Amino acid sequence: MLGFAAGVMIAASMWSLLIPAIEKAEELGQTAWLPAAGGSILGIGFLLLMDFLLPHIGPESFHRGASPSRTALLVLAVTLHNIPEGMAVGVSFALAAQSGDAALLTASTALAIGIGIQNFPEGAAISLPLYQEGMGKGKAFLIGAASGIVEPIFALLTVLVAGTVQLILPWLLSFAAGAMLYVVVEELIPEANLSQGGHSGTLGVMVGFLVMMILDVALG
Repeated sequence: MLGFAAGVMIAASMWSLLIPAIEKAEELGQTAWLPAAGGSILGIGFLLLMDFLLPHIGPESFHRGASPSRTALLVLAVTLHNIPEGMAVGVSFALAAQSGDAALLTASTALAIGIGIQNFPEGAAISLPLYQEGMGKGKAFLIGAASGIVEPIFALLTVLVAGTVQLILPWLLSFAAGAMLYVVVEELIPEANLSQGGHSGTLGVMVGFLVMMILDVALG
């Protein structure tokens, strides 16, 4: 599942975010590659900054216990990491709504599903340490789930803003793409391969990528 989500997010970053960013930049008379590259760098830089300021969220975060203070920081780290993911969904749906393209709407839905899947281990990284510290199962579960509440909030805010800031829409699309690719390479693929032996994680990435690519191209 983690590998599949990673594959979906890689393909979605290309077809649902970066390519539309390039096309939108050309439509606005901008240098096509500049927002795609610059926005991606900003998205990657944002998450690098989060990793520097807050506990690193890598495969080890999902397997080891944590002190109460580290768990509190981990809650904050996961919550902040979810902001660009919510923006990715919001800006993708905003572009689909503006263009009226059914293929973009399908791609945006698949993107939202892929991001939803990868939220499960992040929520578990919060809930399990809290439960190990003696917190009740229900409360630990709710706190883990609440870390993702910023995603629909920022998705909605991005949809509202995207309609009024056409000139920076290519940058928003690329920012979301860069942030998502960082999450995939830094967290999802290593965790997918660490969870089980063999090639199941890698094959999941390939299947997710192919499914998302087929949906985008066939429906386009």
